[in-house]
Amino acid sequence: MQNNAWGFFTDADGAYRPTKYAVSPWSSTMLAGPCVCGLIARELENRHGDDAMVPARLTVDLFKPVRNDEIRFTTTRVRDGKRIRVADALLMQGDDVSARATVVFLRPSAQPPGEMWVREDRPEPPAETPADPETGFVFPTWFGSDAHPEGWSTNRAEHQNASRKRLWARQLPVVVGEEMSPFVRTATVGEATSLVTNWSDRGVGFINADLTLTLSRLPVGPEVGVEADHHISADGISVGTSVLFDRLGPFGSGTVTALADPHRQVDFGGA
Repeated sequence: MQNNAWGFFTDADGAYRPTKYAVSPWSSTMLAGPCVCGLIARELENRHGDDAMVPARLTVDLFKPVRNDEIRFTTTRVRDGKRIRVADALLMQGDDVSARATVVFLRPSAQPPGEMWVREDRPEPPAETPADPETGFVFPTWFGSDAHPEGWSTNRAEHQNASRKRLWARQLPVVVGEEMSPFVRTATVGEATSLVTNWSDRGVGFINADLTLTLSRLPVGPEVGVEADHHISADGISVGTSVLFDRLGPFGSGTVTALADPHRQVDFGGA
């Protein structure tokens, strides 16, 4: 049975108040990236989405720390055509813009003919794991790495190595008492693109400045996986790309750009 007290935010007529679960592990005055991205996706989907369109791209610019304080939004529909719809959102805290985002909705149609190259190796999720009996929807995040002898485990410290990383998660609801849509679930978990692509054998020394998710379809099932596809960095600037997957296989990709921050290097070796 679900515990309706669990979630990242409460919603009072469009004024979102963070719960303790939304607080960043790096600072009690800031909010964590996954819940911020999930909340933005929810706002854009609720105001501008419909069942005839697929949210094919979400770009979030995280140019300023989102404070542990009330959040409101302003959104604008930029384009509303038969096959494409574009909307923007500003995340407001008082008079300040703390983040902005763009979503592109596309109308599905028939596949064109022809055979195309696709990536041969497919991410494999961990074995089926039941939901937490206390909440009905939460269970530990699974971490994976190529160098781990069993591939997956819930002990993050076991995966602090120099090999490719992956993650499989079922996050808390963005809004307390509300079931997340597949799009919101993808945005919340997909923010881990920064984690899996910037995680070295010494921890994570980059902080992402943005997140872009591109989706060919929405995920099936309550869990979403994120596997590192590539990491490129020079002079303290990194670009990371990921593959998003569910139990049916890959369904999208993630991209982040990030800045090195040696004062906030996070070492998971003892986690």
